[in-house]
Amino acid sequence: MRFINKIIKYSKEHGKKALIKKIIAVLTLRNKPVASVNSNHVAEVNSHGVQKLSSLLDIRFNQLRPLKIFYSKQNVEKRINLITDSINSSSLFGGVITAILYAFLLARKNNAQIRIITRTESAEEYRIKEILDHYEIKFDNDISFVFAHFVDIHKEIDVVDGDYFVTTSWWTTYSTMQSIPNNKILYLLQEDERMFYPYGDDRLLCEETLANSEIQFIINSKLLYEHLLSGGFNNIFAKGCYFEPAFDAKNYFWEKNKNGEKKKLFFYARPNNTRNLFYRGANVIQLAVNRGIIDLNIWDIYFVGKDLPSELELDNSYKIKVISNLNYSQYGDFVRQVDLGLCLMYTPHPSYPPLDLAASGAVVVTNTCGNKSDLRMYSDNIISVGLDVESLLGGLQEGVQLVNNQQQREINYKNNKLLTNWEQSFADVLEQLG
Repeated sequence: MRFINKIIKYSKEHGKKALIKKIIAVLTLRNKPVASVNSNHVAEVNSHGVQKLSSLLDIRFNQLRPLKIFYSKQNVEKRINLITDSINSSSLFGGVITAILYAFLLARKNNAQIRIITRTESAEEYRIKEILDHYEIKFDNDISFVFAHFVDIHKEIDVVDGDYFVTTSWWTTYSTMQSIPNNKILYLLQEDERMFYPYGDDRLLCEETLANSEIQFIINSKLLYEHLLSGGFNNIFAKGCYFEPAFDAKNYFWEKNKNGEKKKLFFYARPNNTRNLFYRGANVIQLAVNRGIIDLNIWDIYFVGKDLPSELELDNSYKIKVISNLNYSQYGDFVRQVDLGLCLMYTPHPSYPPLDLAASGAVVVTNTCGNKSDLRMYSDNIISVGLDVESLLGGLQEGVQLVNNQQQREINYKNNKLLTNWEQSFADVLEQLG
């Protein structure tokens, strides 16, 4: 019944056409990035009902189809094209916002127009103004939008000599590589995307994309950059650079809890994003309560993420507070109230939530992985430990002690080394064009 009510509410607010588009987008994203079925393209079979191999391959990898283009003679001196899955509310989190800000600052620096090309959902265009206003970024040149759904084999995009393409994932990069001169692609890489997959076709295709020697790579964080170099990506050493993310002071700052309020424990909970180790983290939280590390008379526990059951409880019947589908402003409102976070990421990238929380005055427990051995270069309120259960429990215990040491926690917060301005963050990488 709750699900039906959500559908009715969405239809009333956005209209039936928007609802249908939303349903199609959800279905196509369910197996993201490449394994979604194209409902408009039925596998070809011969007269004996035998499926064509080429059709089978096309359906399996339909999100990798070449971006369909035609060359135009229109007078556009320079244009930045941002290619991403979606810029709508369900997608507007750290990585997508980072891509939008980078693309607009790059376009502004080069006095270029900008075009947003989305591949799974038609853009909610007003979202761009919201983001630019929030981050106080002034942009006076033309902005346009194109919906080039990967299942629409007839959708063509006009291209001019002055076009450059900012891609945001290996699959958007792969699609663009097949149609555009590769030296006009800037790949904004925010994770070792090979780690999304087990060893198989998807991982192989991703790795081949990362090894492209003509693309320019813009890497999110020095840690990720060094990890890729150590993995033998000499092309990234030759044609890559990195930036450190920024955490704007309007959204991320410490709002101390009122006296008498219970402390808040934040668990970054995404069961369908395997690299976030939902089940290891959930087990550790249950054990932390059982052992008295987290005293429920003092603490409330929040599972914040997506794809979560609407109701969860611990073995002692304590009801966990489940929060899903926050937009970026609501998310900021919440993290400013958090005291302690448990944020796991089974890759070398630090990920955004530990840094969001540290920027907002919280203490954070996160895990080591590869060259990600310590995040104190960002904040002394981030505790990095191994992924075994006992190490994580020890990290939570240390985190509780630091939360309770208000003076030290505040000193660490004031000495944070996190950037707070995106223009400062992107200052060096904005030189990379063409």
